[in-house]
This record gives sequence, C-alpha cells and structure tokens, in this order.
Amino acid sequence: MKKIFGIVLSVVLLATLGACTLGSDVSLSKANSEMQFTTPGPNPELNKPAENGRVAAFGTGLWHGFIALVTLILSFINPATQMYEVHNNGSMYNLGYLLGAAVLFLFLGFTGGRRF
Repeated sequence: MKKIFGIVLSVVLLATLGACTLGSDVSLSKANSEMQFTTPGPNPELNKPAENGRVAAFGTGLWHGFIALVTLILSFINPATQMYEVHNNGSMYNLGYLLGAAVLFLFLGFTGGRRF
C-alpha cells in the first residue's frame, strides 16, 4: 500500500511540476466563467518601495510566512488584506516567506500530534 501511495504521489508531483514549466498556458472556459492556468510572471513592483517607503526583505518575508494562516483567513473576510507583499526585494523575501510558512506548518504538525 505504501509503495502504491508513493508512486501515485510521485506522478502527481511530476504532473504538477510539469504544469509549472515556462511557457505553459492553459485556458478553460464555460458559460459566464473563465479560468486560466499560466506560469508566474515577473513582479512589476520588485524593489519598488511601498507607501511607507520600505521594500520588504528576508525578515518581513519570514514574518509574513509565520502569519500566513491568519492572513489567509482575514483575506476571506476583507479582500483588501493580502498574504504576500509585492513590494519586496525578490529572492530573499521569497526565502523568508517559505521558511516562515514551513516553520509554521512544522510547528502545527508537531504540536497537533496523535492522541492515544
């Protein structure tokens, strides 16, 4: 059973990664609705300061990763709330965000362990 699960998971991951390659665009449309699957493009706000005059860096990305679940819930209530700061310095902000979210989910995983 574990071997089959591993194979299925590998196939799903490969398909997901394959869908994220450069130049892959898929468009689905039904009556009165449209969904487009495109690869991420460049951030036009990269290294541009926000209204407060600052550009988000590693520390801000780390904090935004820690509070990702809270901002996700708030974004459902208030559409003006965003999970991700577009006025960032690029790679270091992204690394901080990813590490912050990983630490958050690891913490939640370890503290929410099995109950016997």
